[in-house]
Amino acid sequence: AADALQQGQPLSFDPRKLYRGVGANAINMGSCTMIQFSVGGSLKKMVLGGEDRQLKTHEEMGTGIAAGVISALVGSPLELIMIQQQRKGGNSVETFKSIATPNNFLRGFIGAAVREGLWTCGYLSIPPIVRRNLREMYPDKFDSDAKARVPAALLGGLFACYLTQPFDTVKTCMQGDIERETYGTFTETAKKISQDGFTAFYRGATFRYGRMVCAVFMMDTLQQMVGPLLYPNAFK
Repeated sequence: AADALQQGQPLSFDPRKLYRGVGANAINMGSCTMIQFSVGGSLKKMVLGGEDRQLKTHEEMGTGIAAGVISALVGSPLELIMIQQQRKGGNSVETFKSIATPNNFLRGFIGAAVREGLWTCGYLSIPPIVRRNLREMYPDKFDSDAKARVPAALLGGLFACYLTQPFDTVKTCMQGDIERETYGTFTETAKKISQDGFTAFYRGATFRYGRMVCAVFMMDTLQQMVGPLLYPNAFK
């Protein structure tokens, strides 16, 4: 729904259209999240250098942004496949064959890299910072991580969604138009969208925010539970 609104397309609630590209999207979400967790944990360990302390705020955010940018190398091409399927139909293999050129696969990468960097910061870095501060400042009200996790997810989702939305809109429009009939380079696409006003960059933001809050809540929970089990050395 968000991708359709970003490209100025009519919104359809036909399940056959709503679930186009779900395979590529599932692979994208799984692989990018794996990369972000792994790289983020390794970078945090590198920054700490064996010291027994918590990361500083700028260190926490910096490692999250770096992990997200790296994951875009995988995520951007997969999203290109998903968006082309959403627009034209067909399965993932057929879509891959039709767009499998270096010129196409790198289309929208800048927007994806910025978005993934800020998004990863939003779910890997912001929630732990917010949780920690809430528990330190309001120990009676937030006497457990579970209680602090909801406001942390809301703030993390807000950060991730509204800072990344303009970049995601430009990326989506570029990847939806691989023929370059309407949208050219990143800068040209941004200028084209801005002709409809600043709010045009935030088309579909409500759908993305709802999805991100749920995702941030679940990923923050999983990071705390599963991260140390999968990558014990990175979380020492």
